[in-house]
Amino acid sequence: MLRIITQQGEVQAELQRICERTQDDQVQHKEATVREVLQAVKRQGDKAVLHYTAEFDQQTFKAEDLRVSGSELDAAYQQVSKELLSAIRLACQKIEAFHRQRVPKSWVQFEDMDVVLGKRYTPVDRAGLYVPGGRAAYPSTVLMNAIPAKVAGVPRRIIVTPPGMGKTINPAVLVAAQEAGVEEIYRVGGAQAIAALAYGTETIPKVNVITGPGNIYVTLAKKLVYGTVGIDSLAGPSEVLVIADENANPEHVAADMLAQAEHDPMAAAILITTDSKLAENVQAAVERQLLDHPRRMLTEKAIAHYGLIAIVESLAVAVQLSNEFAPEHLELEVAQPWDLVPQIRHAGAIFLGYSTPEAVGDYLAGPNHTLPTSGAARYASALGVETFLKHSSLIEYSPAALEQVASAIDILATAEGLPSHAQSVRMRVQNKDNKDWELQDGESPNL
Repeated sequence: MLRIITQQGEVQAELQRICERTQDDQVQHKEATVREVLQAVKRQGDKAVLHYTAEFDQQTFKAEDLRVSGSELDAAYQQVSKELLSAIRLACQKIEAFHRQRVPKSWVQFEDMDVVLGKRYTPVDRAGLYVPGGRAAYPSTVLMNAIPAKVAGVPRRIIVTPPGMGKTINPAVLVAAQEAGVEEIYRVGGAQAIAALAYGTETIPKVNVITGPGNIYVTLAKKLVYGTVGIDSLAGPSEVLVIADENANPEHVAADMLAQAEHDPMAAAILITTDSKLAENVQAAVERQLLDHPRRMLTEKAIAHYGLIAIVESLAVAVQLSNEFAPEHLELEVAQPWDLVPQIRHAGAIFLGYSTPEAVGDYLAGPNHTLPTSGAARYASALGVETFLKHSSLIEYSPAALEQVASAIDILATAEGLPSHAQSVRMRVQNKDNKDWELQDGESPNL
């Protein structure tokens, strides 16, 4: 049963336990396995990818079967309903419209026409997009990864995703990929997929950035290849924290909590409320809604281990606890949600009001649903266009501008014991016309 807690000290302890739920004793052992996979794929390429796919996914096929064929992509459209296709296209439109507003602009500024400074943004050449499989198919994850990469202008976008039984990939995933502009898709998952993207194989190209959520093995693999490639984040199991007042609908709150719990047995669903009656009603509603739940076994497990209802004395205390937890998803089911927004310091995404369930963000509101988890919202943000961009500084000094700052540069370089730094400026200032810089035979530079 979903627990109700009233003591703030106990609430804080439980929130910390839930936040640290992925730091189990088995992580070190799993990391050793992942290192083995990474090294094997780095050395053996496709051979290792196929070996581990057979070992972990019980799928045996040849290297030429790794890439999804054009005929499979075409056939996928015949296997989804018109309603699903329309929903995917609507989601595409909304997600792309939002992310186009987030594209940073290159800029240049002039200082008295003698100094030019600026910043230039350019996309990476290749992006690898991981789309999880296993317990469910996630066309929404395809869109949330592929569309920002497309908007950023990444020339080559590559999806990897675990194959289902019979080497198949859910047709909704294939359709979503094509609607988002991706047709290069490989049927491989797990740590071996991350290794293939990071190092490249005979079939799967090496990329510059890897994005997308996955299980603990995928997360550890992303952690270990960071530096060889860029990554978006180390996403853990999903989580929602709901702050609700006495006017919230208990059935709605319960449904929102179960919407997170049904993802994974380690998903977290938390309610913090000022109203004890609401707490009891939500507890009962969760039990009722679980009775006929299609994913009852894993959902019930998540609720039992990582579900929580906390009763607090005020919304201010609720916000304080939320900031300490730094949730992936934060729902403000209160009468005046915007009044609380300035007090929220750490949250991946904030959903405001009684009519804004977290599910709208999962599918088509527009903002990305790939968000920081397990407290990472204290320092990290959602996946976005910026994930696929890097920027270069632009600097130009005229001879006059360089002369004005030469003395300061000389002093700083000398203080750091770097004489050539100082000399590189000094030579230009001493030879303004750039004609007399060459030394005559036997002449020493003026140090």
